[in-house]
Amino acid sequence: MGEQKNEDIIKDTFPQYKQEPQDAPAEIHHITQNGLVSKTADGSPKEEPGPENVFQVTIKLPHKPYEIQITVSTQEQIQDLRQSIMESPGTFQYSCFHLEHKGVRVNDFVELSEVKGFTAGSEFNLVEDPYTEKEARMHLIRIREIIGATSERVDSVHGIAAGLSLHDTFCPWDGPEGKSASNGTAQSAGSYDAGNALAGYDLDGPPNLQSLTSPQQEPSSKTIKSLGVSAWNPPPPYLRQQGHLLYLQLTTNEGEHFQITSHVTGFYVSKSSNSKFDPFPRPSPKNAFAHSLFSLISILSPSFNKAFGTLLEANNKRDPLVNFQLTNAIPASPWLVTEASTSLSHHQSDLTRTQEAHLMSGIEGNETMRDWNEEIQSTKELPRATVQERVFRERLISKIFAEFTDAAARGATLVARCEVAPLNPTEAEDAQIFVYNNIFYSFGADGVGTFTSEGGDEAARVAVGKDAMGVKAVNQLDVAGLATAGTIVVDYLGKRIVAQSIVPGIFKQREPGEHQVDYGGVEGRDVVADNETFVPYFSQVSKALKVKPHPVWDKEKKRHDLEGSVETKGLLGTDGRKYILDLYRLTPLDVSWLEQHCGDAVDVKNDSNGAKYPHRMAVLRPELVESYWRLKMSSYVKEQVESKRKAIKNGSASQILQGTERTIVNGEKHEEAGDLSNGIEEQDPDLSLVTKPEEVSRPDDDQERVDISAFSLALNPDVFCGQEPQTDEEREEWTKDEQQVRAVCDHLHHTVFPELLNDLREGEVGFPMDGFSLSRLLHKRGINIRYLGKLAHIADKDARGDALKAMAIQEMISRAFKHVTYRYLRKLPSMFTTNCLAHLLNCLLGTGLNSAPKASLDEDLKIFYPEADFTYTKASPQSIISDIKAQVQLRYRYVLDDQWTQDIKHIQLLRSVSLKLGLQLVARDYHFDTESYSQDAQPNATVNGKDLHPAVNGHVQTNGGSKKKKKHTVDGPLPSTNESLSANRRATFCSDDIANIIPLIKDSCPKSTVAEEALEAGKISVMQNQKEIGQELLLESLTLHEQIYGILHPEVARVYHQLAMLYFQLDEKAAAIELAHKAVIISERTLGVDASETILSYLNLALFEHGNRNTVIAVSCVRHALELWKIVYGPKHPDCMTTLNNAAVMLQQLQKYHDSRIWFEKSLSISEEISGNSSVNTATLLFQLAQALVLDGDHKGAVHRMKEAYSIFLAKLGPEDVNTKESEKWLEQLTQNAVSMAKHAKDVQARRIRRVLFNPRAAHLGARPQPQAGQLPANIVNGSDSRTTGGLDSRSIDELMKFIEGGGDISKSTSPKKRNARGNPRRRGGASIGSNA
Repeated sequence: MGEQKNEDIIKDTFPQYKQEPQDAPAEIHHITQNGLVSKTADGSPKEEPGPENVFQVTIKLPHKPYEIQITVSTQEQIQDLRQSIMESPGTFQYSCFHLEHKGVRVNDFVELSEVKGFTAGSEFNLVEDPYTEKEARMHLIRIREIIGATSERVDSVHGIAAGLSLHDTFCPWDGPEGKSASNGTAQSAGSYDAGNALAGYDLDGPPNLQSLTSPQQEPSSKTIKSLGVSAWNPPPPYLRQQGHLLYLQLTTNEGEHFQITSHVTGFYVSKSSNSKFDPFPRPSPKNAFAHSLFSLISILSPSFNKAFGTLLEANNKRDPLVNFQLTNAIPASPWLVTEASTSLSHHQSDLTRTQEAHLMSGIEGNETMRDWNEEIQSTKELPRATVQERVFRERLISKIFAEFTDAAARGATLVARCEVAPLNPTEAEDAQIFVYNNIFYSFGADGVGTFTSEGGDEAARVAVGKDAMGVKAVNQLDVAGLATAGTIVVDYLGKRIVAQSIVPGIFKQREPGEHQVDYGGVEGRDVVADNETFVPYFSQVSKALKVKPHPVWDKEKKRHDLEGSVETKGLLGTDGRKYILDLYRLTPLDVSWLEQHCGDAVDVKNDSNGAKYPHRMAVLRPELVESYWRLKMSSYVKEQVESKRKAIKNGSASQILQGTERTIVNGEKHEEAGDLSNGIEEQDPDLSLVTKPEEVSRPDDDQERVDISAFSLALNPDVFCGQEPQTDEEREEWTKDEQQVRAVCDHLHHTVFPELLNDLREGEVGFPMDGFSLSRLLHKRGINIRYLGKLAHIADKDARGDALKAMAIQEMISRAFKHVTYRYLRKLPSMFTTNCLAHLLNCLLGTGLNSAPKASLDEDLKIFYPEADFTYTKASPQSIISDIKAQVQLRYRYVLDDQWTQDIKHIQLLRSVSLKLGLQLVARDYHFDTESYSQDAQPNATVNGKDLHPAVNGHVQTNGGSKKKKKHTVDGPLPSTNESLSANRRATFCSDDIANIIPLIKDSCPKSTVAEEALEAGKISVMQNQKEIGQELLLESLTLHEQIYGILHPEVARVYHQLAMLYFQLDEKAAAIELAHKAVIISERTLGVDASETILSYLNLALFEHGNRNTVIAVSCVRHALELWKIVYGPKHPDCMTTLNNAAVMLQQLQKYHDSRIWFEKSLSISEEISGNSSVNTATLLFQLAQALVLDGDHKGAVHRMKEAYSIFLAKLGPEDVNTKESEKWLEQLTQNAVSMAKHAKDVQARRIRRVLFNPRAAHLGARPQPQAGQLPANIVNGSDSRTTGGLDSRSIDELMKFIEGGGDISKSTSPKKRNARGNPRRRGGASIGSNA
């Protein structure tokens, strides 16, 4: 399977793969996902074996061009072949057809290999089928999209510009040949200068928010004026019996109107008009008929074919991935949108847009009604014995979960806007439940008092989020026979809504004496059910999640032995399936946190400072439990190894296994680290894949293996939860369980936190770019977000530590503001939310421009909502700042200083808040202080024309909007025109700035295990330097990812990224660049145009393009990435030094030597600030800057910088280090060159001009650009040069420097000392700097 699919990918995806790669710079730095830097390895292009199961088939067509050739694989299904036909340029008019092979109809769901008599070169006949009403509707929708007749849809879930990609704006790309990349035109560099996109770029300047939006494009060519459903639709029953399906109306670009009848045989022009109904064909010669609507339009409109060709040409200029519709992933909605998207002219008239619901779901609207729970469970129960079955099953699982997530999110937005009637309208609002589209909805609040003792609404809100995580974890385990409900959590308009598939029997009224659930706690901890049939299934979950089987006691003190937490429930559905529910307590409570900040672990009391943590749902993260498990396993293995050593009395003790032991526990592979201090070496990550030679030759292999069957570690999730053991033995066991949980908490504080800080300090992990990457980093280490305050407290007292502390504080502030905002929004009608949010943003970020902003409220509209909560109008900057400070102290145990509002980064905090609240703001230059406002203000603003804002960079501003009827501040009557203008212009935000609010979704879709297995195997093979096997496995993983997830998915982007890195290391630059472009586009569309992963993808793409001599486009990518970096973090990110170095090297490639010098100096200044003036990193950058100064003609400055580098290397690394020796050699050469030039200058001044012989080695520095950081030109590294005509000056470096600076005597000289060192002084420093990239 792997070989044939890999060849399929190489042939179809990488047609340029066998081309001879161009030469690349000697060394390149790659910024990886975790911020580490890797270096390319030299490799020669290799030829892959020819494809064995990939070939072409012929498709015979009923119309022109009558036949086409399509490349297929025997593993593809007939439906894949059908899809290829429908997507081919010459055959996309076909949608209702079947295929025949040798006159026999072929089932769409069989593989090509199963078709009888199918061989390479076989022919299929395409046979047009009669339409059904559904197929006719789908055909109409598809043709409208193909010919560009659809207007922009209004989507309440995905928002404005969802799935936006800026790739084609900043790095246009003409394919693997890179024609546009290397032609040097202005188009190649995006919107910047043709030769140098970094020209004039201010690294410390304000961020340009327009870089997050796509430039306004010219409207695409219109192929027709309109196409939609006619007013005569639907056909009456007597005509439906004659085959009439739909009635359509078409208006061509020529202005002609046609009434079209959709018949089972195709489409024809009818005799109907707007006032007359006659759906039968026109008589000749005005009659027209075609099986495809596309063909009929081309017959009726003479200009259609030309206009359609123009449309195709325009679409082909963009990468196809930019236009593809996302299917199995949620498109990323940008937090900034263009101002044009909120203008009235942007919304176009399209009658068919109102008919799409009918076209999609039919007249009755029942086609979209689905039994979600049955579909999910049936899909999960598909067979999975073979790889093909696993792929097919996981592909359907990914599809059904994506469809459920989309449908559930749409229903949740309707529930939040009160557009769905509750099933229990007499209950309190928080207790109301809803059913919409066969999905069950409830609020994430304690409406019925379930969490009263745990913290009420706060605990309920946390519990539903943890439940979604638990469902996802159980789904990932994929225990056969155990079902979970489809679950997502949606945050929208201040409300948290839980959407679940309806479990059969969950609403069933049980008989007297029967429990509502069959396993676990029924009514809290008072009543416990223990159905033995659930034990085998729950035990598998508990074993995998390190949960200890343990007893619990009900209110009658009766003991019940459970496999999981008492809160985890089992339900036997009426469909016979066993469901696991309420998975919010899969791990124990964080007892150290609760005891310190929530009073006693059982009896909650106020903290010493009077601020009690808001809830008791503080549980440990699964990653922390896994980390502790690995630690204890490592200790166990070491003990076993040591005991075996002591037990061995003969001389074979030296053959005892050293290093790590790869074991299999609970069906999973685990690695136990050896004791490196005792000489135990760490072995390869996966010993199961590769057998080492020394392992084969060892005779005592059985003695070298560690039996871990006796090792066991599992945690009791119900300790510290009020359980009362009844016997001494039970109490003793319970005490041990409590001690084990405390040990995990100690592991968090005494091991995990120090390791994290050390890794950040040493650059072992990439420094986070924003709050999201910081949160992701903490979660991967098993650290909860509530520890942000501790992270800020213990951060190092240096530049990197200060940056980490500032980022943690910003994240705490944004999260606190989210909680404050939710409090105002929960009871507020949706039409007032923009006014509320604008006012709260002004109170947080706009006080520098207006210290007393006024809230807007339409009093006439307010009277329609007497029960609404309008307390936001009373909010002031002082109250908001006080609330945020209180929330930070309450939730994170961190006290903000009184001046924290002066230290915030406005743009970065605005972005963080917008992403957490789901805001889409108009992209304009927001003024946060009076100075920036006065610089951009214009006196000629008007009111009636709505030109209330200055044009910044050619972009009209809309801060404040026009004066609106009945709209005024809450403190007084409507002001005069001038007063209104002044008040509006003096506010940073207004309601018009909030273009949209989107729901934030947490899903429970599992990852593909079969694709992940191939990916991990490929990564391990690469780590073991088996690149060919690794390439094969990664290609296989890419195929599986694309088949299971679809192309547009974050997991696919990750594989594209890793495969691109491998190809580049193998010198397959064209294929690497193509994959890198795809990774950028998919990251933008699924993660966000300014996500940290997207920025890293752009930086790696720039390095790949530079390595392929497409430096113009590489520089454009670097500039865009730096602009994004500035918006996301701000200037001087601790890890940006390598990026600036790479930019400098790219500028040298473009022969922009002076600009290159400036960028090296910027990198050096940041290194001095982050790493210190005397660090090895700084010395390395000084070395590089000295060489850049030579290229720029500043020989005196080059000597100064090289001397500084030499001094640092000498002090830090010693005189014998290769870096010190090489820098000393360079210093001598540079000094000799500078002395010669100084003597020449003195001779000129004294009019004693004489010929000066320059050292060819030093002069050669200006002959070629400086290579990438960490690499020297080959002819410069050599210690000698046959063309050298003069010796080196014997004077000391200090004397030579004094002469260069204008004093001293240079008359004495002796022969130089020989230097044989060939090392690279940037090698060690480069590695250190690389860790910062």
